[in-house]
Amino acid sequence: MRSFALASALAAASIVLAEPTPTEPELPKRADALPTVTASGNAFWAGDKRFYVRGIDYQPGGSSANSDPLSDTTTCQRDIKEFQKLGVNTVRVYSVDNSADHKECMQALNDAGIYLVLDVNNPQYSINRDEPAPSYNDVYLQSVFATIDEFVKYDNTLAFFSGNEVINDKPASVKAAPYVKATTRDMRQYIGSQKYRKVPVGYSAADVSQNRMQTADYFNCGTEDERSDFFAFNDYSWCAPSSFQQSGWDQKVKNFTGYGIPIFLSEWGCITNGRDFEELSALMSDEMSAVYSGGLMYEYSREGNGYGIVELSGSSDTVKEDPEFEKLASALSKYPAPSGNGGATSTTASVACPTIDDVWDLDDASALPAIPQGAMKYMTQGAGAGPGLKGDGSQNAGGTSTGTATPGSGSVTATASGENGSGRPAPPMDMSIFAIASIVGAFTLVGTLLL
Repeated sequence: MRSFALASALAAASIVLAEPTPTEPELPKRADALPTVTASGNAFWAGDKRFYVRGIDYQPGGSSANSDPLSDTTTCQRDIKEFQKLGVNTVRVYSVDNSADHKECMQALNDAGIYLVLDVNNPQYSINRDEPAPSYNDVYLQSVFATIDEFVKYDNTLAFFSGNEVINDKPASVKAAPYVKATTRDMRQYIGSQKYRKVPVGYSAADVSQNRMQTADYFNCGTEDERSDFFAFNDYSWCAPSSFQQSGWDQKVKNFTGYGIPIFLSEWGCITNGRDFEELSALMSDEMSAVYSGGLMYEYSREGNGYGIVELSGSSDTVKEDPEFEKLASALSKYPAPSGNGGATSTTASVACPTIDDVWDLDDASALPAIPQGAMKYMTQGAGAGPGLKGDGSQNAGGTSTGTATPGSGSVTATASGENGSGRPAPPMDMSIFAIASIVGAFTLVGTLLL
């Protein structure tokens, strides 16, 4: 009886579906959205698969041009073709116009299987290492939050940088550290308060050996709300011909073992003796995969500093590939990402704040400035329209912090999606068992109907 009812239902359905439907023009095929990337334990994950940054730094015209390659569809589509030839999965962009639309370029990156790591600052809106206190203000944070608003909606936005090389080899630059860390705290709180997807937030450190570990420890110490989701640093110490040991990378792996959050290289690629990109032989091996999550080669286009691998001519669609372009493509092909979890740890851990000394010269080892009063409203009301790259700037715009934050004051009351009770994403779960269960259930249901 049930088999007859099922047959009747299928026959009725076929009659309904038999009517002709008008032909509609087929739209260009878009790739499915890339899986979002989370930071959990000491690694990045795309779904339940370990994710390694295998990318390139991208800012045509250099930082001095103060332009946005992701709002210019002609520019980004020209260069995305080159990224596909290289085989990269990530690009870093140092400056964008938060008042512009980025839908087409972000979709084009997605279609090419490429993620974005984005700096939220630009020359007009950033922390001034020489005078950090007045530059940390509500006008600055409004621009930062507006940049988050624009890019958090794209699934292939991998991470945000709260600062780039603000702390450098000048001893006085350490004084800027609390303001960059406060910005990191504020960004994470804003993402959570707006109930956004939890895009990881971290800092990109300069290649300065005397304060690298202190900087790393500083951004991963303190209360949960004060700590970064990841830490990145620039490293040009591997100069060809070299090796894992000769470059000193083996010692850095030892130094960062047990660090507790993901780390990756935000810039790499020494040019002293030419480049063969053999750094990838170590970066993509089990010598480093338990601690590092890849890196970004510096950089895509030649900007007068000798680092680029292509030559661009203004807005022309012509790209001249230098010999190093093919060398990088070959190295990326020769050294694929490690399989499995690469030895990653599943638990996230904080470290002790660095002690104050002649190098790490702060008035207080852990105190951070409170968020400027004028910026508090953005947590509930949103940031509004961004000022773009032509705004008045924020360096001395007023509305500065007037006190020291209480530890925990940057916690999120509205939990962001993807968070667990600790405020960080839960470790990835193998969903294959649920898929198998679903298939078994489907066959059981059909079998029951046929009885």
